[in-house]
Amino acid sequence: MATPPVVCTNCVLPETFPRIRFDKDGVCNYCRDWQRKRHDENRTAEFRRRFDALVSEYRGVSKYDALMCYSGGKDSTYTLSVLKERYGLNVLALTFDNGFVSNQASLNIRCVVEKLGVDHIFFKPSFPVLAKIFRVCATTDIFPPKALERASTICTACMAVVKSSALRLALEKDIPFVAFGWSPGQAPITSSIMRNNPEMVRVMQKALFDPLYKIAGDDISPYFLEEKHFSGSYRFPYNIHPLAFLGYSENTICEHISRFGWKAPEDVDANSTNCLLNSFANVVHFNRFGYHPYACELASLVREGYMDRSSALDKLRHMENPESTALAKRRLGIG
Repeated sequence: MATPPVVCTNCVLPETFPRIRFDKDGVCNYCRDWQRKRHDENRTAEFRRRFDALVSEYRGVSKYDALMCYSGGKDSTYTLSVLKERYGLNVLALTFDNGFVSNQASLNIRCVVEKLGVDHIFFKPSFPVLAKIFRVCATTDIFPPKALERASTICTACMAVVKSSALRLALEKDIPFVAFGWSPGQAPITSSIMRNNPEMVRVMQKALFDPLYKIAGDDISPYFLEEKHFSGSYRFPYNIHPLAFLGYSENTICEHISRFGWKAPEDVDANSTNCLLNSFANVVHFNRFGYHPYACELASLVREGYMDRSSALDKLRHMENPESTALAKRRLGIG
């Protein structure tokens, strides 16, 4: 039987995580660095005030105030409700169907958007195109190693199409905010309100587009920005992920969204509440790198007091839902 890896005594990062070191107390260097740079409540309040000011400035300027990247998972559901109910924004919800949306998640999506009274688009790209990309991602690291410390290759490819498609739609509909339901562990508060800069977007898009183009060719072009979008005639929106400055509690979120009829799917892994592909992506990443792709996010949530360490460790132990892993392999044609 393999010996379990040494894990930080403060967070949940294992000894297999890139560039990790432990001190004499078993605390990792990532925890020590965070303790030196940690943000206080004043910083959180600063970002809340900044967002309040932006909402006051842009609310009502366009037909839609925000485009919500809505997966149907717990975090994006809660974020959608906050934007609609707390901030009074007119939200267009966009769901990206990668071919692996849980049936319960689909039911949740339809129920929630109806209860909240928001316009909603189900966007389903060609499954053969996505399947081709996912099959390559299952065997090849098409992105830089640093990008894969927070997410698997499969999820990074999927999110590249999600984010670029959402940005394209926001530009064409002149929507001032593109919102994501990222937890404080997925993205730091310093990135929670960020104005998209055309030149920055061009560089970032190239880094994602080029590896995908090598796999799928022109079939992926409709999901990314064209040269016309950089012409100066479009207003680039802000990217926002409000959970970074509004507080975060899984229990509170699940209790809040249950009033819309939201129910947790039972056919997904412990770290997803919407996607049947996630389990397979977790297994591929773990087998290749020796650590769970959610380890970084969960470690951050533990450090910042949003999740207790035992709960995070339990999520890492239950990496896979065998049934959804088998389903993903069948649908992708992987033996």
